[in-house]
Amino acid sequence: MISVFVGTSVDGFIARPNGELDFLPPGGGEPHGYDEFIASVDALVIGRNTFETVLAFPAWPYGDKRVVVLTSRPLDLSAVRGGKVEQMSGPPSDIVAQLAATGAHHLYIDGGITVQRFLRAGLVQRLVITRVPVLIGDGIPLFGALPRDVRLHHVATQHYPSGLLKSEYDVVS
Repeated sequence: MISVFVGTSVDGFIARPNGELDFLPPGGGEPHGYDEFIASVDALVIGRNTFETVLAFPAWPYGDKRVVVLTSRPLDLSAVRGGKVEQMSGPPSDIVAQLAATGAHHLYIDGGITVQRFLRAGLVQRLVITRVPVLIGDGIPLFGALPRDVRLHHVATQHYPSGLLKSEYDVVS
């Protein structure tokens, strides 16, 4: 299973143009299924930009979960505090095959460019998108250009007192 679990502004941005996430609720807001989701994941696959963003967080957000950073440039992992982090590069299908060979079958894909690459490769099977009740007008979009339509099957939508709206979709192959 390859899943995306992400927060966006209502106008579809996952970060401001400079990468700031200040429009997201502190600490992720009220519980909305992230803890249960992350517990089901074997490994996270993130891009270098996302990795550098989370390094600036007060604490490493992924605990002891296996994290794979996609980058072809050398990566300094010394700043990671207590996490299990490794580096890989290559096409998404190769990354999935390498991780599956090590027993990682439920992958969490995070980061704008990384999500877009895995979607274009037809590898994402589930999308969980939590919309934050704010319009930011400009930023890094969750979705970019796609070579074809990606059909989705709506699984569920939940709303929360703060105004968060979480929708789950299966990708129809």
